[in-house]
Parts: sequence; structure tokens; C-alpha cells
Amino acid sequence: MAKKLDERKEDFYKALKRLEEALKKDISDDIIIDGIIQRFEFTFEQAWKVMKLYLEDQGILDEALAPRSTIRCAFKHKLINNGDVWIEMMLDRNRTSHMYDEETAVNIVNLVKEKYIIEFNKLKDFLED
Repeated sequence: MAKKLDERKEDFYKALKRLEEALKKDISDDIIIDGIIQRFEFTFEQAWKVMKLYLEDQGILDEALAPRSTIRCAFKHKLINNGDVWIEMMLDRNRTSHMYDEETAVNIVNLVKEKYIIEFNKLKDFLED
């Protein structure tokens, strides 16, 4: 399990790095917005899956859980400290994969820049300690 967890951590760190690179770009271009959204979706997927594996590794979880229940469990066990933002992030991630509206996309990109990237980095810091 430890090897699988280490691999998942590395996948999350790489996804986060790529998202951070994209956030440095000018968001006046639709292609950049699309790229940020895609990298956000991928980073979120890696994040909740690494939380799930971490909790399993700690003996806290022993069953396959969906993102929402994994986030709740991660919050309960202090892996993350802002469960509401993570739930909001999950809902925005779901929103981006089921429809495309330019205004919604720009709003989500702004949330990624202002809030979500902070939470991803807090998770990374936790996992590295």
C-alpha cells in the first residue's frame, strides 16, 4: 500500500505543479481558460484519490468511497481543514465536466486562483510532513 500511496502522491504533486504553471498565464484567452479548467479537474481527481489512499493506509478507511464521503472523512481526521471549500471544489469540478458556459468557466478559474490552489497546497504540505 505504501508504494501505491507514494505513486499517488507523486501524481498529485505533478498535477498541482502543472495547474500552478497554467495559473501564471493570461486568462483573457479561451484556450488558456480551457486548459486551466482541465488541469483543475485532473488535480482535483488526484487530490481526492490521494486522500482516500492516505486514509486507507492509516487504517481509517477500508472501502471504496466517492469523493464527497472521502472529503468528509479527510476533514474529520484533520487531513484537510476546510471541508466546505473542498465540497465546493468538488461541485465546481462536477460542473465543469458536464457543461460549458464561458462565464461559469471564468468564475471557476478565479476560484481556483483565489481559493482552491491554497487548499491543494495545504494538502500537499500535509502529505509531505
